[in-house]
Amino acid sequence: MKNSMEEKTISSVQKHRGLIINVREDTVIFEDGSEHKREVATHPGGVVIAAFNNKNEILLIRQWRHPIQKKLIELPAGKLDYGEDPFVAAKRELEEETGFIANKWKKLGEIYSTPGFCDEKLHIYRADNLTKTQTNFDDGEYIETFCISFKEAINMIKLSKIQDAKTIAAIGMLNWNE
Repeated sequence: MKNSMEEKTISSVQKHRGLIINVREDTVIFEDGSEHKREVATHPGGVVIAAFNNKNEILLIRQWRHPIQKKLIELPAGKLDYGEDPFVAAKRELEEETGFIANKWKKLGEIYSTPGFCDEKLHIYRADNLTKTQTNFDDGEYIETFCISFKEAINMIKLSKIQDAKTIAAIGMLNWNE
C-alpha cells in the first residue's frame, strides 16, 4: 500500500501571538502510527504587485529587512488583514508603498512563500497605467522606489542583486502570463 504522505493533526498548542505571525506546535500522526511535531507560523497572507510605468519599466522598492540585517530590492507588497480581499489590499499597498495607483490590473497567480513552516499565501498582481499620488508608509516603514527595464530586473536576479523570493517568483510569472 502506497503512503499517502498526509499527516493528521492530533493536537495543536498556541505558542506565540504576534503582530504579523502566530506560532503553534502541532502533533501529527503518520499512516504508520508514528507521531511527529510540526512548528507552524500562521499568517493572514499578502499581496505582491508588479507595477509598470508608461515606459514599460517595472517599479521596484528598496527597504531594510531586519531579520536578515540588510536592504533588499523587492516588488511592492504587503500583508492582508484577516478576511481582506486580496485585490483591495493590492491597490492599497501599491499606493501606500509607492505613491502610485493603477488603472489596469491582472492577477498573475498565487504562491506559498515558505510552506515548510508557514501558511502564508501571496497573491500576485500586475498593475499598469500608473498615476502618481502620494505614499502613506506604515509606522516604521522607510522605502525607496525606482524603475528599471524588465530585462534589467531579470539580470539583477541572475546576478543575485534581487534575492527576495516573492519578487523573483512574480517576475517569473510575468514571463508566462503575457
